[in-house]
Amino acid sequence: MRLIERYLFRQLLGPTLLATAALVALALLARSLSEFDVLVEQRQSALVFLKIIMLALPQLLAIMLPLALFVAALVALNRLHTEQEIVVCFAGGMSRWSVISPAMRLAVIAALLSLVSGLWLQPWSARQIRETSFEIKADVASTLVQPGQFTEPGPGLTVYAQSIDRDNKIQNLFIHQDLPNGGASTYSAREAEIATRRGEPVLIMRHGSNQQFSRQGVLQYTSFDEYTFDLSSMVKRDELLHYKISDRYPHELFFPDLTQEWEQRNKDKMLAEGHSRFASPLYNIALMTMALAAVLGGSFSRMGYGRRIAAVGAAAGIVRIVGFGVQAACEDGAWLNVLQYMVPLAAMWWGLSQIFRQKVSRRRASKSIKPAPAWTGAA
Repeated sequence: MRLIERYLFRQLLGPTLLATAALVALALLARSLSEFDVLVEQRQSALVFLKIIMLALPQLLAIMLPLALFVAALVALNRLHTEQEIVVCFAGGMSRWSVISPAMRLAVIAALLSLVSGLWLQPWSARQIRETSFEIKADVASTLVQPGQFTEPGPGLTVYAQSIDRDNKIQNLFIHQDLPNGGASTYSAREAEIATRRGEPVLIMRHGSNQQFSRQGVLQYTSFDEYTFDLSSMVKRDELLHYKISDRYPHELFFPDLTQEWEQRNKDKMLAEGHSRFASPLYNIALMTMALAAVLGGSFSRMGYGRRIAAVGAAAGIVRIVGFGVQAACEDGAWLNVLQYMVPLAAMWWGLSQIFRQKVSRRRASKSIKPAPAWTGAA
């Protein structure tokens, strides 16, 4: 790149990075609020919470990057045009393609990053989130006890706890269990905690008692300082981890295992997701060309381009919404997948046609040279 093109590239890169960081931070904040129950209700550590939030970054970045690129390009290009820096570029002999090439290079780089992320990074992070959620769901400590609520974590088992402190100490625990012989057993403990012994989860109760009723109605009462209650029967070992469509890699989407009933039933949805992984990066280039068209697609104005930018901004929003709608429609018909590529390509064609519609006019002014009048002065 020439010096002036590197300057234009830097003027676009800075706002793009700032806009991307701002939009992704806002999206992460919204995601953290939706995942806050991991800390409150499921009582997981802050490290697990941060892991889930950070693993959501590739998905959020793929959505926010085209929008950030569009907003940053509008801000930077509008400033360069109103300060007549782009006019100076045209006056210096640069073609329109030379002026827009730094912006197009930036859009292509963003598209390649989105493509790599969509093909490999996004499914990997989605699988990590799915596996972490599966581990949380299988965590006995998070499903057995809900403070202030009666829960039934297993058949014939009812658990109640008054509260759980920050050290995961369960206060005032009550357990009612139906016995196989037709009787019932009730445990109450002042304090309890969940631990692991020999790889199996157990509930250690302290300072409590046990009341056991036989089928014949005989009551047996026992008090204890510490009692270990086996929880291994509540662990769901037969439940399998199932990856959703968004968790699949491209080869799994385009070449599903049709011997599996689920994949055979959802093959059209998987194909639509696969084409979306390749079509979505094109929106980076499409929205960049629309931003260029908003600023360079008309005549120069010292008053700014507010109306033109607002109109193109609304059109860009419509294009992205239509893209999401087309992806959803492709789940019902594989032949519609070509539309996933047509929408961004059509937006790209419109933007470039607006940019190159008005060519820089270089008129040759023919000047008539008139002889200078003779100065008749007095001798």
